[in-house]
Amino acid sequence: MEVGPGIGTLTQELCKRARKVVAVELDPRLPPVLEQTLAEYDNFTLVQGDILKTDLPALCQRELGEGPLVACANLPYYITTPALSALIDSRCFQTITVMVQKEVAHRICAKAGTADYGAFSVYCQYHARPSIVLDVPAGCFIPAPKVDSAVVRLDRYEQCPWQVEDEKLFFRVVKAAFAQRRKMLRGCLRHGFSQLDAQQIAGCLAQAGLPDTVRGEQLDLAQFALLTQAVARALAQQGEKP
Repeated sequence: MEVGPGIGTLTQELCKRARKVVAVELDPRLPPVLEQTLAEYDNFTLVQGDILKTDLPALCQRELGEGPLVACANLPYYITTPALSALIDSRCFQTITVMVQKEVAHRICAKAGTADYGAFSVYCQYHARPSIVLDVPAGCFIPAPKVDSAVVRLDRYEQCPWQVEDEKLFFRVVKAAFAQRRKMLRGCLRHGFSQLDAQQIAGCLAQAGLPDTVRGEQLDLAQFALLTQAVARALAQQGEKP
């Protein structure tokens, strides 16, 4: 699966290597161009549409069938986050390899406690193991953009290493933790879970083995998972659904 084939430069290379390539392209001006640039390949299918509005599981089942599927894309910078999220959320792909703005690549792969680490880092690393394959300087493009790029590969876990029973609550905790980055986690959780008082929040942190002064950006995914379990118990004691 390719997102945004453009004039087909990357698509040609994919067609040489894959059993079948399905590309989703929004721009209505490009299908006639792709008919020419990909005329020699009989393993290419173009689907005109918006990747953000496409039912990816249905499309993959219809066009690619069973077997290990991969996604590739030179993602437009302005839709990087939603497009990558759509590919991840579909749960269709064994690997996702994309070229993105370099600073976004660093955010995707950032470790806990670093300046680049945030909610999107946690989201990507929850679903897959990301790595930066190579840097792509601005000078590689004509015309050259104002920023450098990087190619990132995300390999889906064969078995999720995080013990999370309620994904929705997990990401609610993550969102609260990074909503006010400069504040301590206890304050962020009080704001995100107003039904819990300060003592209950302190209890959640203690149950997760976290110090009272910790900040959200210091937690790795395993710690977020433990904290989510503690918050779920606190909410259950309140008689509330997470």
